[in-house]
Amino acid sequence: MFMNLAHRGASHYAPENTFAAFYKGLEMGANGLETDLRRTNDGVIILQHDEQLDRNTNGNGKLSDYTWREVAQLDAGSWFSDFYQGEPLVTLTSFFRHFARRPVLLALELKEPGMEKEVSEMIAVWKLYERVTITAFDFEVLQELRRRDDRVRLGYLTYGWDSKVRDQLAGIRAVQFCPKADLVTVGLVNEVKQAGYEIRAWGIRKEEQMMSCLQASIDGMTINYPDRLTEALKASGGSVN
Repeated sequence: MFMNLAHRGASHYAPENTFAAFYKGLEMGANGLETDLRRTNDGVIILQHDEQLDRNTNGNGKLSDYTWREVAQLDAGSWFSDFYQGEPLVTLTSFFRHFARRPVLLALELKEPGMEKEVSEMIAVWKLYERVTITAFDFEVLQELRRRDDRVRLGYLTYGWDSKVRDQLAGIRAVQFCPKADLVTVGLVNEVKQAGYEIRAWGIRKEEQMMSCLQASIDGMTINYPDRLTEALKASGGSVN
């Protein structure tokens, strides 16, 4: 099944990492949702890409300086459009309540260490081993996740493919290699698949990149405009189902 993952939701059309963006992504044909995890000062895991709150909310400063009660009052929609005024930030618990029982793939990027135990425990409680892939740029985070749980699906976000990366993937029994879209070639895809890994691209900024990844027979991608990927798959005879 090709992975059409709405990147922070359909973030080209709605404010990132909000329910508005996630539901829009599914409406546009995505069969999965990608999001980012960070913690508040009191330890609540929320969906937030940036360390700072300034860009995508009406707050300021570091998320880690605030409690969940405080950031729950922030407006995470007006920066994008007045239409989304009042759109709140989302906790991981709430995200699972909305989407854990739906037949969709979930990709969770851990943006910082310290959440490994709680995230792995939540995946177990919600019985999401088959549909959740946890990713990170920080390899030590992935090592800690694997140490805690043999069953969780792991993916490594990276800028390259070499013997060191192959050894790292094998060492944590990862299932997914996640390169930047600019690096994707037919040769890379073939080599990664022959090594036994899924390959999912990130950093797609232009439709030309999207089409290049598709033509290389990649397994999936995170994308801000899942509707365009859905149409491209249909046009090429492919499907996200």
